[in-house]
Amino acid sequence: MTGSPGGSPARPPAHRRLLTALLLVALLLPAALVQVPTAGTAHAQPSGSRSVNVSVDYLNPSVPSGGDDLTVSGKVTNKTDAKITDPHVSLRLSGPLTSRSEVTQATERTGWLSDYDGAEIDGPGTEELKTLAPGMSRDFSITIPVNRLPLDAPGVYQLAVSLSGTSADAGYEQVLGIEHTFLPWQPDDLSTKTRLTFVWPVIATPQLTARTEPDEQQTQTPVLASDRLLEQMEPGGRLQQMVALGEELPVTWVIDPDLLATASAMTEAYNVVDEDGETVPGKGQDTARQWLADLRNAVKGREVVALPFGDPDLAAIAHRGRKVSGTLDQLGDATTLARTTVESELHLEPETDLAWPAEGAIDKRIVGVAGAAGAQWILARSDSMTESGLSYTPTAARPIGGGRKALVADAQLSRAFEGDMSRAETYSLAIQEYLAQTLVTTLQQPNLQRSIVVAPQRTPTLGQVQAMAEALGGLDTSTWMTPLNLSSAAVEPADPGANRTVPSTGAYPKKLRKQEIPRAAFERILDTRQHLDNFSVILDNSLRVTVPFGNALLREMSTQWRGRKTEAEAFRREVQGYLEDLTSQVQLIDKSDLTLSGNSGTIPVTVQNNLLQNVRGLELRLTSDVPSRLRIEEERQSIEVAGGHSTSVKFEASARASGPVTITAQLYTADGKPFGAKKTFQVEVTSITSTVLLVIGAGILLLVLAGVRMYSQRKRAARTAETGEEADGNGDEDGNGDGDGGTGGAGSPEDSADPGSDGDTGEADKETHGTHLTGSDRADDTDTESGARSGASERVER
Repeated sequence: MTGSPGGSPARPPAHRRLLTALLLVALLLPAALVQVPTAGTAHAQPSGSRSVNVSVDYLNPSVPSGGDDLTVSGKVTNKTDAKITDPHVSLRLSGPLTSRSEVTQATERTGWLSDYDGAEIDGPGTEELKTLAPGMSRDFSITIPVNRLPLDAPGVYQLAVSLSGTSADAGYEQVLGIEHTFLPWQPDDLSTKTRLTFVWPVIATPQLTARTEPDEQQTQTPVLASDRLLEQMEPGGRLQQMVALGEELPVTWVIDPDLLATASAMTEAYNVVDEDGETVPGKGQDTARQWLADLRNAVKGREVVALPFGDPDLAAIAHRGRKVSGTLDQLGDATTLARTTVESELHLEPETDLAWPAEGAIDKRIVGVAGAAGAQWILARSDSMTESGLSYTPTAARPIGGGRKALVADAQLSRAFEGDMSRAETYSLAIQEYLAQTLVTTLQQPNLQRSIVVAPQRTPTLGQVQAMAEALGGLDTSTWMTPLNLSSAAVEPADPGANRTVPSTGAYPKKLRKQEIPRAAFERILDTRQHLDNFSVILDNSLRVTVPFGNALLREMSTQWRGRKTEAEAFRREVQGYLEDLTSQVQLIDKSDLTLSGNSGTIPVTVQNNLLQNVRGLELRLTSDVPSRLRIEEERQSIEVAGGHSTSVKFEASARASGPVTITAQLYTADGKPFGAKKTFQVEVTSITSTVLLVIGAGILLLVLAGVRMYSQRKRAARTAETGEEADGNGDEDGNGDGDGGTGGAGSPEDSADPGSDGDTGEADKETHGTHLTGSDRADDTDTESGARSGASERVER
């Protein structure tokens, strides 16, 4: 094939070009495969703008104004195996960002993009560093006047901090690392500011158990499951910081009254379960008193919202517990108790109209349960009630039917501080992103008055608390936000375009559903409640039991048990077990088998009360399984037993036939419910029937007849002897002497009927064997006697 003279060479046919390309691929592919390292044989080195880690640990002021100096500091770390020469850190500014999604995207971006990250700010915006060896870190700090920054218009700017230098691998200068944060810029007050309601949750995992222990004065001392609360209340602890920082912030306090009750209990003598499971005296009285005093001062004149006592898990109740008898009643009790507890401990009247499901996720069943508890406001979240068709964030409040309102908290702002705030980099970025999102939200519709709600995690860590406080402090000086309490937010006019449809039950997140308290837990709570009701009716001072146990049952439903399945189960098991221990202190003493000789007798049964208070209203019932053989004359007797004592109750019984009889003793409450375990024992009846009496009568008659015959014989013998004396006068003395001696040797009838012999022997047998009636009088029913088990020779008294 030839080409045209003076022109370009002729191109080969298409099929030849394709064949040549395939041949080249076949030749080069094996070599390429050999050169590509596998995951098991080589570790890919960071390259380009990910070679150096840049962390921004400090940015101040978080909301700058025109005359401020902006300080940005942090650390750079060389992640490669090559040294970096001539490194320098520079600020870069781009924007303003016009939407909330742009702010989110900037947060997620990790590498350098020239079209988005802006140019380096020279002069005060750059700091030269020394060479970075492999793995080496260096600190940086840049301070620049705000008026030197290219802030052309109000809005949110992306502030990037980059490290540039020459890597030994590349041989030329390039951007080797970059970090992004935000700079909100709104120098002038907006005419229409967005109203912000920030929920400040003072909540903790339940610690106060149902158990109480007597001290030396027999005063009941509460027991805490651990010393976790003391650690959080001490200076620098999470709860201490919640109070100290919240006092200075424009927030709405949302409090679990159970925490107040526990703190109050800690101000007096209390015990704590240690790591070995033993109870030891608590030492946090002064700390608890100070924390409560500080909290009272912090909330004085402020709005306080009380959650139902124990912060019950509304979603778990709606999905698993609402059909278990009594669960909804307990939820109502929790709301009532919440008000009285807050009034007592904080000396103010709280709002109790709020229901706050876990993570703000709601559905129709949850809303129904919340309404049944008396809630008028449901604190939801925008990732549960999502918006569609709106280009801006609407006002939080909106009606959802049934006279109730949903306060839909902004999900992105509410979750802004869920990260690890112990890391300075995460801490700083969370604050700046939060401020950026609030400004962008306002600028979406700068002339439309809106109200938004932020509901963070229920139990933020110490670092999260401090980050939230710093962010709110920044907003306090902002020109686009103004604070609003929760009750005012609830009556804000609803946005006509906002979503008002409550999700269906099937839309509830599966992840959250898996964390719910199981139905078996609600059934155990019901069982414990019924057990408690059955026990309390017999107590002279029932409040000493019903209050700690009733509160503990509310704690068993707490939202705080999510993610703590083992801990929750242990708490429920301890409550139920302790109640069983208490009820077992009022019991019937075991009895050994008895023998009833005769037609009637008394059967004693002992009731023991090892509690520290009196019991009353109990009825002891004794029943015979063969009434035709042994009948209990009065089967039921009311009893009262003093604390720490025992009482013997005696039942009259009459025998009708001989043989074994099983007797059952059972305690009952006044409403006829069995109390405690029943006791059974055997009674062997050996009664004297009419046939036996006939036999005995016949025997007595024979003895009488025999006596008469013997008497007659002796009289005849005497007359014979007198006749003999007359016939033989010389032998009187000898004969009489022989006769008397013979009679005495053989044993005369008078001698054998000695009235102290047979009778004494019979009485001794009765005392020795103890199985016959003694004829003793009926003892008083309230006699105090030992609580020891009856002995094997226990007698039945007649």
